Amino acid sequence: MASDTNPPDVADLSSPSTPGLTETGASPAFALSLLLESQYVLVIVSAMIIIWLGAHGSLRRPPSAALAKLKIGEKRRKEEKFAESLDASDAIRFPVMLAVVLVGLYYLIQWLEDPAILNKILRTYMGVMSITGLGELTGDALDILASLIFPAVWVDGKGQVYHIDRDRRCQYVINRETGEEIVVKGRETPLPGRLASLAPSDRSRRRLWNLRHLLKEQWSFVLMMRGVFSETFNLRASDILGFAFAGAAAVAYHRTGWDALSNLLSIAMCYVSFMMISPTSFSIGTMILASLFVYDIVMVFYTPYMITVAKNIDAPIKLVFTGPKGVSMLGLGDIVVPGMLMALALRFDLFQHYQKQVKLEPVQLTTEMTSESAPGVTNTTTTTTTHYRRVKAPYVDTRGQWGNRFWATPLGRLWPVPEASETIAATAFPKPYFYASLAGYAAGMLVTLIVMLVTRHGQPALLYLVPGVTGSLWLTGWWRGELKDMWGYTEDGSLDTEDVIVEVDGEGKVVQQRVEGGSAEDKKDSGEGESETKPRGENGGGQENGVDKEASQSSSESLFVFSVSIPRHPRPAA
Repeated sequence: MASDTNPPDVADLSSPSTPGLTETGASPAFALSLLLESQYVLVIVSAMIIIWLGAHGSLRRPPSAALAKLKIGEKRRKEEKFAESLDASDAIRFPVMLAVVLVGLYYLIQWLEDPAILNKILRTYMGVMSITGLGELTGDALDILASLIFPAVWVDGKGQVYHIDRDRRCQYVINRETGEEIVVKGRETPLPGRLASLAPSDRSRRRLWNLRHLLKEQWSFVLMMRGVFSETFNLRASDILGFAFAGAAAVAYHRTGWDALSNLLSIAMCYVSFMMISPTSFSIGTMILASLFVYDIVMVFYTPYMITVAKNIDAPIKLVFTGPKGVSMLGLGDIVVPGMLMALALRFDLFQHYQKQVKLEPVQLTTEMTSESAPGVTNTTTTTTTHYRRVKAPYVDTRGQWGNRFWATPLGRLWPVPEASETIAATAFPKPYFYASLAGYAAGMLVTLIVMLVTRHGQPALLYLVPGVTGSLWLTGWWRGELKDMWGYTEDGSLDTEDVIVEVDGEGKVVQQRVEGGSAEDKKDSGEGESETKPRGENGGGQENGVDKEASQSSSESLFVFSVSIPRHPRPAA
């Protein structure tokens, strides 16, 4: 977690050799013209792209959506949780921890006099730590690439939507009037559009279906040593390739120290941070940003710690851009800290998207009241009232949907066709709060760069980024009349409820609600609602601790087992 172990670095983009700058700085107009230099534009664009990627990578099922529907033979993927859900106490804990780390690094640099040894240690440590992040980032990038080659839907020039069926190994369209599925003859291929011409023979099409199956399905790994351990875990081909690439990149960085590899590892650290840590609400996120706002100002303007450490540490804790005007640096904290709140804003957009799809299903509630009209005579009165149960729309996983969006969007349009409803739900949902926070972040970065060029002094970027991001979010909530919804939104699990009975007024607005069942999380933990059987290698489906029951009943037993399996590819109907 980059924000836990490394201080939010100062953005230092001043350059002593920049032509047109005096000892006292530059005029605002001249500073603005310098911003058009590709080096400075690259800083802003890079930071915003990292936040965009990390925020979308952090998307998960919102509490306003039901569990995703499973296809035949599909196993439910365990829902991801944030490893660190930040609460109000972190608004105090974070600045204290970061100050201790920063001051310790500063005096360690002073004591060593030559930071080369410290840089080697930090490069090795950060290189190893970033393997997980780079493996995750590379794996997700390969997922997107696979979805571009093997999408689930695509649209032709006339707007007709074609669905690719992996079970029947065919493509079909849906009759808009009857809803009937019509298999398209001559398209027994997993490739969309004109790419289908790349597989002219039955043999080549079979190979492509098998390749699609290997890339899309999860591989089950079983590792067992009798009496010591027994582990079963699932990975995809993209995960395996991603971690292999991450390991090679970390070794190359340790040997060469190239800025390009350092930036790549830094980007990966930011990316995985968005998926590991998050504030549970907008109020807590604003409090944490406010405390780090004060911390950054004190450390940059009133102490030598921040700038000294930023200039002497050569490790993947910052983005470094080298150009003709000098060296530009942007600390990871200036991306991760505001980015955590921006990622929360994107998940709030997704929450609202599914919230608007909640339907009210009428239910009849019967109440019996018993009264005694005379000694020994009991009267029972039965009253039936109509209430409504909230029914959530099933969640559509965002993973692997970007290829579907590309192929479901006709040329000249920004949005997929309405028939591609799953793709719209996963990627094309309205994002007013996220876009507002991006605009606030970009404005804060512009102000940061202008002030640095004018004053020729490193600036605490959070001084400008925190007001830009938090201000844009809360102003958007005020403008849309949704401040109450923002304040009440939380990711602590309390909103993830099922079987909610509500009462509505004459206009259909909810006036009262009560929870009849437990939360969705409780039901998942207790096993309710899960109809699929256990996969092989998890004490079900004919295996026992990864060993076939038939083998365990023989005269010999396995001492060590390592196996890799993948779900069987369905055979097409004859």
